[in-house]
Amino acid sequence: MTTEKLDWLAALPRYTQRFALFVGERCRESPLSDVARQTGLHWHTVKNLDTLYLQEQLRRAGPPQPQRIGIDEIAIGKHHQYRIVVSNLDTGRPIWFGGIDRSEASLDLFYATISPENKAQLKIAAMDMWKAFRKSTLHHAPQTLIIYDKFHILRHLQDAMDRTRRQEYKQLDGDERCYIKGQRYTLLSHWKNLDQEGQQSLKELFRVNRRLYKAYLLKEQFGQLWDYRCPEWARKFFAKWKASLRWQRLPEFEKFAAMIEKHWDGIIPYCDPDNKVPLGLVEGLNNLIRSLQRRAYGYRDEEYLRLKILTHKLPAL
Repeated sequence: MTTEKLDWLAALPRYTQRFALFVGERCRESPLSDVARQTGLHWHTVKNLDTLYLQEQLRRAGPPQPQRIGIDEIAIGKHHQYRIVVSNLDTGRPIWFGGIDRSEASLDLFYATISPENKAQLKIAAMDMWKAFRKSTLHHAPQTLIIYDKFHILRHLQDAMDRTRRQEYKQLDGDERCYIKGQRYTLLSHWKNLDQEGQQSLKELFRVNRRLYKAYLLKEQFGQLWDYRCPEWARKFFAKWKASLRWQRLPEFEKFAAMIEKHWDGIIPYCDPDNKVPLGLVEGLNNLIRSLQRRAYGYRDEEYLRLKILTHKLPAL
């Protein structure tokens, strides 16, 4: 009688491959504590089996060779602790998670993991408007086209809208304040996404506050920028949108317009059909990571969290 040698289970030889696969597949959908109760194993044993399963998934996937990447930071704890997530935009999966913050040096660690040939074949990097990410990318792969992620830009616009709301609230008193109070969600939402009650609340607010009405219209109109396929027409649209700010006394929107002007070279490439990338994918991965953290009670072991993130889109063994 012979015993099959299972290289990837060498660290836990008491368990069969079939059982290890069962535990790993269950951990893809359930918290470790639930799998431990189901199998009668200790929590740490389940985690160790799952770790081996995740490592084997990565080994079989092989080294990534992306041509279009997305770069973002994710907060993993209190006190502004950040890690960087790099995704392959063509396959829709994260390929690197690491660093100690969101600095240029931390992103340099990613580029150190890919070959010179892979750096040379990078075509597009989608990111937010963080200077450190841009500098690192252009240093290691200068031919890469930088595109700023639409959803990060719109988040800045929403912040401008919210700050305008707070400023208006502070300047008013008495009955006029009651129209603004409790309207944060409706002012940040798209009109078409609001129910009838939400739309009616905004109508009442706009009837008494023309500045918030104008700010909301500008917020809604700005999204049209990504519909243009001609850079010249996109530029004309933005110039007209910016001109609409005159005499409106909307300083937060003016700051936003100045930021867009400064970063225009990373926005306009999206007009070219050849540069279309799934903007928002990285933000979706952020939501995934937050879900993983909640489900696993924080994943105190950062290496385990890294494995969970990098294998989420990989097929089961």
